[in-house]
Amino acid sequence: MLNYLLAGLAGLAIAIIIGLPILKLCRKFHISQTILHYVDKHVGKSGTPTMGGFIFILSGIVSSLIFIRGDFYLPILILLTMLGYGLLGFLDDYIKIKFHKNEGLKPYQKIIGQVAISLIIAFFVFFKLGCQLDFFGLKLNLGLFIIPFIVVFYVAVTNSVNLLDGLDGLASGVSGIYLLFFGAILALTGFNNYAVISFAFVGALLGFLFFNGFPAKIFMGDTGSLALGGLIASLATMSGLELILPLIGILYVLTALSDILQVGYYKKTHKRIFKMAPLHHHFEQQGVHENRIVIVYILITLVCGLACLIGYMAVTGVI
Repeated sequence: MLNYLLAGLAGLAIAIIIGLPILKLCRKFHISQTILHYVDKHVGKSGTPTMGGFIFILSGIVSSLIFIRGDFYLPILILLTMLGYGLLGFLDDYIKIKFHKNEGLKPYQKIIGQVAISLIIAFFVFFKLGCQLDFFGLKLNLGLFIIPFIVVFYVAVTNSVNLLDGLDGLASGVSGIYLLFFGAILALTGFNNYAVISFAFVGALLGFLFFNGFPAKIFMGDTGSLALGGLIASLATMSGLELILPLIGILYVLTALSDILQVGYYKKTHKRIFKMAPLHHHFEQQGVHENRIVIVYILITLVCGLACLIGYMAVTGVI
């Protein structure tokens, strides 16, 4: 328990220490965000520094490496996978900044990159870790189907986290709470080093919120959101706990689903289900302040996380 707490505190401290220098560097080199023209409520945020994801990426990695004990092999693979997705996000951010627009990599280019990384992990899991998923003690063996399952899982999770990154502190706040409870479940199931990584990033994201909370001084950018999605997907995949993710991370699911429904319905009828997608922008267009949306999203994630943790403790006999 102490190891997890120290990992979180170290992640928090490092994020606060390196946050200001990274913010100053982004301002100095004009690494800033261009806001989409139709997101009218965010026009005033245009020019806000981006690529702030480096703050929690570096903090979380350093803290993890300090407190991981024993076999480093799989924890390092998780961190490397996160960096792979972060690199993909960095390329996307770089193109946006270089050409002063809000569109970076083409959607198909992002998908190709995401699938390529996830395929490597999928084959690794199939040959090295097995094909079982664990859902509250219920073991599901997917056999060869574990490969396409993991690919779809990674693409879904990374894009969901990316879509959630639309309001100040939203993706970082929700993901911090998610990792807090998922980390606790990892600790209960004996994945101690994975739990260390999870808690290290809880602290790192909390430190990042000092700079990303409303009004945001810096955005995480796709560098941060794709890396964060890669981390969340990797922790679930390496532990076989993929099916728990949608329960704690229900807002990842609803965010992605709202975007899919909006696009599909509009293409078919030329009408919209929501005033704007993803869902948090719909609430914003209805006049709800973004701070309130962020707080409600965090509270919902907290309740879902607490329910899953209690359920897992009950199933495993801890309570």
